[in-house]
Amino acid sequence: MAIQKLVEGVFSVGVVDWDRRLFDELIPLPDGTSYNSYLVIGKEKTALVDTVDPEKSKELIDNLKRLKVEKLDYIIANHAEQDHSGTIPELLEIYPEAKVVTNPKCKGFLIDLLHISEDRFIEIENEGTLSLGGRTFEFIYTPWVHWPETMSTYLIEDKILFSCDFFGSHRATSSLFVQDEYKVIEDAKRYYAEIMMPFRNHIRKNIDKISLKEIKYIAPSHGPVYNNPDIIITAYKEWISEEVKNQILIPYVSMHGSTDAIVMKLVEIFTENGIEVMPFNLTKTDVGQLAMALVDAATLIIGTPTVLGGPHPSVVYAAYLVNALRPKLKMASIVGSLGWGGKTVDILTTIMKNLKVDFVEPLLIKGLPKKDDGEKIREFANIIIEKHKNMFKF
Repeated sequence: MAIQKLVEGVFSVGVVDWDRRLFDELIPLPDGTSYNSYLVIGKEKTALVDTVDPEKSKELIDNLKRLKVEKLDYIIANHAEQDHSGTIPELLEIYPEAKVVTNPKCKGFLIDLLHISEDRFIEIENEGTLSLGGRTFEFIYTPWVHWPETMSTYLIEDKILFSCDFFGSHRATSSLFVQDEYKVIEDAKRYYAEIMMPFRNHIRKNIDKISLKEIKYIAPSHGPVYNNPDIIITAYKEWISEEVKNQILIPYVSMHGSTDAIVMKLVEIFTENGIEVMPFNLTKTDVGQLAMALVDAATLIIGTPTVLGGPHPSVVYAAYLVNALRPKLKMASIVGSLGWGGKTVDILTTIMKNLKVDFVEPLLIKGLPKKDDGEKIREFANIIIEKHKNMFKF
């Protein structure tokens, strides 16, 4: 990534990872990502805010050399996860006078994860400050976005919030600042859905904290810098609210067409009744798209065939994911086919025990739906339609 100037004396020196397509061996990255690191030069001291994934350490170090950074006083660690902290040990070898500035909990994580010596740290408290000479950092604890030790660093004079994962987006781009607001917000929503959604109650409190500051720029550790911070703050406030949309999600698997027939009939009925419905065939779906849809949806219906007395393994994975993400769903149910019996409903409801929803009586049909099963499908759909009408007044 080219060195780019955010403001006078503040440079983006991180790395764009154009080719990365999987994060944490779990999350698809259709648009790549970046590991943002920011060099802040004061009259007396120089600091680096966050580092980069260790696989990209050479590019970060080359950028520092190009800027002729001969002395680095502080490395500020907002978050211990290795895509932000992983290059710290190498930098401490290059800059032996540098100190790692972070909170006590993050210090403990960094010692465990990277084996950094305890004498290389400076511990700071919430709302503590650090002067570089003419430039002052204020540290804001923002726990559980998305680890318990995370914090944000506010550069008071320049009104820059270095927010680390908070407000981030997995997006590879050569532009320092947001250019296509719609696309960046879409990527940020995906990032929120996959990483932040389980912690929305914590995020509410943390947004209240940063709202007390006058912010000109939000500089996250993934994706471009927001020079219009209101767009991402407003989006987050919508995502973390308890408001849902008139939407039904149906993630499903069909082995021999029976579950597919049930799902497609439901799609038809819900659509005819003015409800937006989104079926996700789990054998073909990008789980990130499913996670994004969970941010706003009112209702989840899981569709599955019966496999060895239980749900299809891909459905089990999807149910586990939904349970872990803890979306603000209001209603849920299960549909599917079976041959002679099983414990599909018991297994799935146990997996999704975190969901605080109105659970509609499941619909399981033996084999391929017959003509008289059509009425059962419609009755099931009508229960959900009536609840949606009450919820959304349409």
